[in-house]
Amino acid sequence: MRIEVKPDREYAWFIRPFFWLQQRNYGQVLIPGKCWGRSPRLFAAVATLYGVINRKRSPIDPVLRSLVTVRVSQLNWCRFCVDINAMTLIKRAGSSAKVEALANWRTSPLFDERERAVLDYAEAMTGLDGVSDEQALRLKPWFDDDSLVELTGLIAFQNMSAKFNAALDIAPQGFCQLPVQPERSAAPDTTGAVDPTTEQVTPPRQDKPLP
Repeated sequence: MRIEVKPDREYAWFIRPFFWLQQRNYGQVLIPGKCWGRSPRLFAAVATLYGVINRKRSPIDPVLRSLVTVRVSQLNWCRFCVDINAMTLIKRAGSSAKVEALANWRTSPLFDERERAVLDYAEAMTGLDGVSDEQALRLKPWFDDDSLVELTGLIAFQNMSAKFNAALDIAPQGFCQLPVQPERSAAPDTTGAVDPTTEQVTPPRQDKPLP
């Protein structure tokens, strides 16, 4: 990891209860929280946003939220994120089948049309080319404008979280033992989006000029 974590007692008073809850829920304190906690205001903002996005009354169902977070984590090379989000997906889905098949979501019979449309949208948001009108329209049968904002916010938040953790090289903490994130073997090709689960480069779309 590229920065050091501090002893719990050195964090702001309002952050330490979060650590206590994590210890109770996960059996250990999550290292990203200790990194964000070096900036108490940032920690408070991120924790608040996460709580809203992951609330029980979210219009995005829990399994779908977890599918999105695992896939975005894979594409961002965030080993910690894949570790903890894969564990959550297994709990919510009741099995590891979708975690193990996620790299092949386009062809796997385990994913329905709604899930494929959402994963396509998530990959487009995460990649270099952005979202096309067609990809956004594919979501309309299942998402009104309000729920589309929720979905887009979830994907954007997971991208932020994954990029933060990956940049600081935060390691997995042993939540999921499945090999759902291979080791990086090469730097991403800037001409397209590299899928870390397959090492395949997706060429840029040609429906709009590249910057």
